[in-house]
Amino acid sequence: MIGISFDKLLLLGVIAVFVLGPERLPHYAAQLARLIKSLRAMADGAKDRMREELGPEFDELDWKKLDPRQYDPRRIVREALLEDSPVIAAPTRTSPKSQHSEPGTPAPYDAEAT
Repeated sequence: MIGISFDKLLLLGVIAVFVLGPERLPHYAAQLARLIKSLRAMADGAKDRMREELGPEFDELDWKKLDPRQYDPRRIVREALLEDSPVIAAPTRTSPKSQHSEPGTPAPYDAEAT
């Protein structure tokens, strides 16, 4: 449960009793219960819609592979570097002859350039 231990949950309950008071506490507890029920209903509705749209593939999905906590950039780079993929040579760039000078001659110089 979201990293809250029983001790911390009990402490939050005691603080809520003192802050809200015994008159308002049942009202806010009922509101919290309605909120949790509506969140569960929304999650179930989303799951049902995914199951409808994906069909039988939904049950075959490996949800652990899609967990963002499994993301390790070092592993991804290592696997990409170890792949045996063919090396594609970069295309050579040809430039016009006017830009090339003869070997041994000084490079062109523009006196007006700043």
